[in-house]
Amino acid sequence: MSTLKFQPSHICNCIPQTPPLNHNYTNPNPIIIPLIPFSTLRRRTITCGLRNIGPKKPMWRSSHLSTEAIQAVQALKLAKNPIKFNQVFDTRISRLLKVDLLDTLTELQRQNEIDLSLKVFEFAKTESWYTPDVSLYYDMIMFLGKNKLIEKAVELFEEMKNEGLKPDTRAFTELIGAYFHVSMVEKAMETYNEMKSSGCIPDKLTLMIMVRNLEKAGRDDLSASVKRDFEEYVDDAEEFLEDVERKYARNPLVSQ
Repeated sequence: MSTLKFQPSHICNCIPQTPPLNHNYTNPNPIIIPLIPFSTLRRRTITCGLRNIGPKKPMWRSSHLSTEAIQAVQALKLAKNPIKFNQVFDTRISRLLKVDLLDTLTELQRQNEIDLSLKVFEFAKTESWYTPDVSLYYDMIMFLGKNKLIEKAVELFEEMKNEGLKPDTRAFTELIGAYFHVSMVEKAMETYNEMKSSGCIPDKLTLMIMVRNLEKAGRDDLSASVKRDFEEYVDDAEEFLEDVERKYARNPLVSQ
C-alpha cells in the first residue's frame, strides 16, 4: 500500500496570505475631512419638563380642515335651491363626524356665511352627541354681533341659559361687544352690571372693551364708573388704568 504524503508547502499555498503592513505606504487619493471650529457648531438646548405650548384650544377643534369638512362647506355654498340644500344635509352634513361638523361651522363663520352658519349650528344641536356647550355659544354670539344681528345674538344668549348653562365672563363679554356693535350703549352697560351681579368677575378684556367703547360713544360718566371697578377686579389697578388712559381715554380721569 502506498502512502500519500502532504507537503506543508501545498497547504500554505491554498490559504490567502495577508501582505505585511507597509508603514511607508501613502494613499494617492486621500479623503480630507475639514476641521470645523467648535464655536461655529449649532448648539441645541435640551429643556426638561413640560413645554410652554400656550393656551389650550377647545378639544373639538382641529388644526386643519379635513377633506370631508372642506367638501361640506363647498357643497353648502353651491346649493342654490331648497331641494339641493336638503340633499347636501342628507348626503354630507349628516354623515360628518363631530369634529368635522364643528370645523365646518367654524369655517362658515370665518367666511361670514351667516345663513349657512345658523343652519349648521341648529343642525349640530340635533345630533346624538350634542350636549349644551357654552363655548359653542361664545362663537355664535360674537359672530352675530359682528354682523349686527343683535336680536339673534340676544336670543342665543337666552337660549344658552334655558339649556341650563350659566353664562360666564366670556359669554357676557361677547354679548356686551354685540351691543356695542349696534351702538346700544345702555344695554351694554346693563349687561355689564348683570354680569357683576351674577357673580362673574370682569377680566381685563371686558374692562378694556367697556372703557374703549364708552369713551368712543362720549359717555365719560359711564366710563368713569367702569374705571372705578379696576381696583376691585384688577390686581395692578393703577398700572392698568394708566395703560387704558394712554390707549383709549379722551380725557384723563379725575381721581375721586
